[in-house]
Amino acid sequence: MAQLPNVFQCSVAQMGESNPMIDESLNPSLQIPTDWRRDYFHNDNPIVLELGCGHGDYTLGLARRFPERNYIGIDIKGARQWHGAKQAFEEKMQNVAFLRTNIEFITRFFHQDEVDEIWITFPDPQMKKATKRLTSTYFMQRYEQIMKDGGTVHLKTDSPFLYQYTTAMLQENGLTPLVSTDDLYHDGEQEEYLTAIQTHYEQQWLLRGLTIKYIAWQLPHLQEWSEPEIEIEKDTYRSYGRGVL
Repeated sequence: MAQLPNVFQCSVAQMGESNPMIDESLNPSLQIPTDWRRDYFHNDNPIVLELGCGHGDYTLGLARRFPERNYIGIDIKGARQWHGAKQAFEEKMQNVAFLRTNIEFITRFFHQDEVDEIWITFPDPQMKKATKRLTSTYFMQRYEQIMKDGGTVHLKTDSPFLYQYTTAMLQENGLTPLVSTDDLYHDGEQEEYLTAIQTHYEQQWLLRGLTIKYIAWQLPHLQEWSEPEIEIEKDTYRSYGRGVL
């Protein structure tokens, strides 16, 4: 990871607090950009983040299809992230970078209105604690600090729980989904790339016969967020281990 020029890793000191997920001896391999368009991509193209990118399957898939956009895959697991970063480097992809950090610290690495879109692909649904869910209002407040007003957030998930929770969260805050389907692969009205690009986990869920859910919405700069007070049935199947944020 430290040898790849498209990877930026933050140290514990940069996070501002102790973090057991990162070795205290880790130093940043490169200076993390303060303005990604100016300092790294050297263009004015839109910036798209994939949160919890894992191997970077979606980051690379989108970057190949939409070369006029800049993509940054974000994850804390360097061993997974390395696969996508190495592939992007070998393919000389100029519109791809990777950032290794905890997603809860995302506001420390992007300035206001810097991000145009966010993709959340097959995250742990975190059924026990709302503040750990990547579509919770806890994270919405962070995303709106770095996204342009009205930027788009996308969620792809196998989890009925997370899909229902996210739908309820949007409704609670007066937001209407741009797209919402609980069975993406049998919804003929969706864009081709939504099914053509498959993450490592997505392929496993499909092999297990699970349906894939997709929901997208615009994120306005709201003054207040409200968590939905709703009981949602927990997923009945066992999830693969995905680690923590």
